[in-house]
Amino acid sequence: MLINKKTNKKRLLDSRRKVIAQYDPKSPISEQYRTIRTNILFSSVDEEIRTIMITSTGPGEGKSTTAANLAVVFAQQGKTVLLVDADLRKPTVHYTFNTINTSGLTSVLTSQISLMEAVQAYDEKNLFILPSGPIPPNPSELLSSRAMKNFMDQALEEFDIVLFDTPPVLAVTDAQILANICQGSLLVVSSGSTEKESLMKAKELLSASNGKILGVVLNNKKLDKHNNYYYYGTN
Repeated sequence: MLINKKTNKKRLLDSRRKVIAQYDPKSPISEQYRTIRTNILFSSVDEEIRTIMITSTGPGEGKSTTAANLAVVFAQQGKTVLLVDADLRKPTVHYTFNTINTSGLTSVLTSQISLMEAVQAYDEKNLFILPSGPIPPNPSELLSSRAMKNFMDQALEEFDIVLFDTPPVLAVTDAQILANICQGSLLVVSSGSTEKESLMKAKELLSASNGKILGVVLNNKKLDKHNNYYYYGTN
């Protein structure tokens, strides 16, 4: 029982550190997430960006943390936001937001539950979470199915912004599949660890799938007195 209490407390502290835009909205990092939000809104003049996937070249580069904080800052702007855990191989959104994962995206795609029954309201007003649900044997087939397109249509009827946390681009084809049905993609890279060749390959794969790359987020950049900000650049 004591171990469970320590584990739950650690998870709560970890989630607070990851969702910094909610728990420390005045921090410089939260401000940079708001800057990314603004850049996304200005990235397309003629078309409102409402569906965005967040991915990375490889694991551990910060895509899930970026997706979570972007979801929070969009919600803080007053938009209704749905954050979907589309990483059907190693889902983490339910850990970040300390929610349950007994049903979710895979449950909706296989018609076991409706979208609005599956989404979970979060403490942050206007923010709703859709965890992955049970891990399926065929993630790519599910994400490329007609059911996924129907899901997208229904989600856009219910929410202003839909964000997808996806697997890394170079690991599996899932991110490329979602790039085809989302209006834009954000590519997260980790300072000092993401290799240039990997970044170029990821860009090539996303471009080949007709996905529009909205920009690149540089994560894990060490701050010093001469360099106080993340870099966020457009493609």
